[in-house]
Amino acid sequence: MNLTDKTILSGITPSGRLHLGNYFGAMRQHLQMHKEGDAFYFIANYHSLTALADGEQVRENSLHIALDYLALGLDPDRSTFFLQSDVPQVTELAWILGTQCPVSLMEKGVAYKDKVASGLSPNIGLFTYPILQAADILIYDSDLVPVGADQKQNLEICRDLAGKLNRVYGDELLKLPEPWIVKEVAVVPGLDGRKMSKSYDNTIGIFEEGKALKKRVMAIETDSTPLEEPKDPESCNVFALIRLFAEEDELKEIADNYRNGGYGYGDAKKDLLAMINRTFAEARERRKELAKHPDDVMDILRQGGRKARFRAEMVMERVRSATGILSTMKRDS
Repeated sequence: MNLTDKTILSGITPSGRLHLGNYFGAMRQHLQMHKEGDAFYFIANYHSLTALADGEQVRENSLHIALDYLALGLDPDRSTFFLQSDVPQVTELAWILGTQCPVSLMEKGVAYKDKVASGLSPNIGLFTYPILQAADILIYDSDLVPVGADQKQNLEICRDLAGKLNRVYGDELLKLPEPWIVKEVAVVPGLDGRKMSKSYDNTIGIFEEGKALKKRVMAIETDSTPLEEPKDPESCNVFALIRLFAEEDELKEIADNYRNGGYGYGDAKKDLLAMINRTFAEARERRKELAKHPDDVMDILRQGGRKARFRAEMVMERVRSATGILSTMKRDS
């Protein structure tokens, strides 16, 4: 698909430090797509409050995400990069969407049930999360939303809500976005073999380095096959991570080493460590420089926020007019 005339929308929640699962699952695709289309990428700090009730941590996480994306190559001149909280029209639209949202639609939410099952408090914010997420998408007249297959339901809810408003107030009110299904989203195993997730504390941070990084890599769980015996690379957590980083010829060589014997899991972990360092070395240095100038980073987010607010206000003008919401105050955009 030609993305040059498409508005692409995606957000990331500042619930903790970003890790390899975030990078290969979403960030890598974001960084590629922002070079091809009109990308709006935001730090979803309102969403983080459904699970994180620590104001200082939310602030720190938000800044860390900004540093991470910029260090990894996000160009603020080619995209709109901003804080969700800098666009108040989002929560305004979320309320209006909520007035037309059947409770039964929220009750069908698989993500809500999964998060409650994993131990999160079943608060109203978590329950109505898809409404705010829909507002995030619809407020910029988004064309495409990159999602994994497991996230498709929330976009379907978004389209349902937009369709409901369009039927009530006019077919041209809200643009219905399309999913951009990322077919090659990597399932990144964590240290214990389960999906890499902050919830399991089994992550490897994108910007970890030195002894801290080595400790995490060496902690990856493996079986007890002796060094000299052949091993099956396809059943090994370490090899699954190596696959994400290695060049084709590198990968073949390491797979052969596994099968031939004499190549231990410790050897594989050392190779993985070297690949992680090779992949992120330049980004680490850029991040260190960016971290010395937090005001510059905030300026980038501020400029993105202004651009995002301008787009959002154009949509909200339509919505207010259609719904009869009067205002005697001039709105900042």
